[in-house]
Amino acid sequence: MATSRQHITHKQKYEDILKLMPDYVQEYVLAMEENDRSPSTLLNYLLDYEDFFNWLLTEGFSSSQTISNIPLSDLATLPLDAARAYFNKVTNEEIVVSKHEKKTREKTSVNRKKSALRSLFKYLTTQTERLEDGEPYFHRNVMQKISVSKPKETLNERSRKLTDTIFVDNDDINFLSYLKNEYEKCLSDRQRSYFLRDKERDYAIFSLFLASGIRVNELADIRLRDINFKKNRISIIRKGNKLDSIQVIPDAMNDLKEYLQIRNERYGGSIEEFEYVFLSKYKGKSSPLSVRAIQDLVRKYTKSYDKGMSPHKLRHSYATTLMDETNDITLVMDQLGHTSTSTSVLYVHNSQEKAKMAAEAMGLRRTKLKDK
Repeated sequence: MATSRQHITHKQKYEDILKLMPDYVQEYVLAMEENDRSPSTLLNYLLDYEDFFNWLLTEGFSSSQTISNIPLSDLATLPLDAARAYFNKVTNEEIVVSKHEKKTREKTSVNRKKSALRSLFKYLTTQTERLEDGEPYFHRNVMQKISVSKPKETLNERSRKLTDTIFVDNDDINFLSYLKNEYEKCLSDRQRSYFLRDKERDYAIFSLFLASGIRVNELADIRLRDINFKKNRISIIRKGNKLDSIQVIPDAMNDLKEYLQIRNERYGGSIEEFEYVFLSKYKGKSSPLSVRAIQDLVRKYTKSYDKGMSPHKLRHSYATTLMDETNDITLVMDQLGHTSTSTSVLYVHNSQEKAKMAAEAMGLRRTKLKDK
């Protein structure tokens, strides 16, 4: 079975955090593992629980000294006002997103934290049994009274917001041209030397994102053996460690070739087929480029282009362009690895809006000609 680097890393991280959790959380996670919850999901849940339990200790809602000793009774008797106060804190506190930027959490992030705690409390109040009487660990579920806010936006509004934050029309091509020809002109000599060292690598990364819709962890996991230049395809590991392959624009495969020509000499790589494609070098030591490093370089370059995007926004950019060109939602779903139309339908709606605008423009043209 294929296993991604992210899968391994997240499993190690959540296992480390799990050791600090109360027994009942460890029991819950074991049940979730049996239900095939991914390491990424479990890691996020445990980070949410760690934050919640630390808040209980800090605010005096538990008299325990450590998270591992917080008793079930503290959860069973937690006042509703306290639960609401916690989520008010979660909603309004500023979190660090980069060295120079802080922001409050998105509603989706707050909802995820609510869902994580609702899931734990539901398990403890409905799916557990005390040895002495077979009853659940406790019955009162305060988290059931915490509502998860549903999006109040129409599909049209969601599509419009998406369009405002991604590359549309020819923006992707213009950005790649900027990165190749213009970016270095505004750098200091020292900054330029670092940029030129990594230019082929970084350009190939952006080119792949915008030519395939690949996820950032999928890109970080590409090995030399995964690349098929004859068919312009790359094998990847999808969510759930499922093997798949994606079709890539030929021009982007050429950009990848240019990077591979300098890769071994510049980054200390080899031609062993199991080696990761994208490398970094620090203090003379070569290592695979991390997901975080890729996210940081995407933000850095796009911010200089007045966009400030994430790898996921590049993925959205590709998907929107693919939908515009093909009007084929099945193809978009297949290329992105979607199993549901819930996300892909955004690109359909965006494409339909463009078609509507084009039809209106053509209608005005016909009216003007008739009036002459």
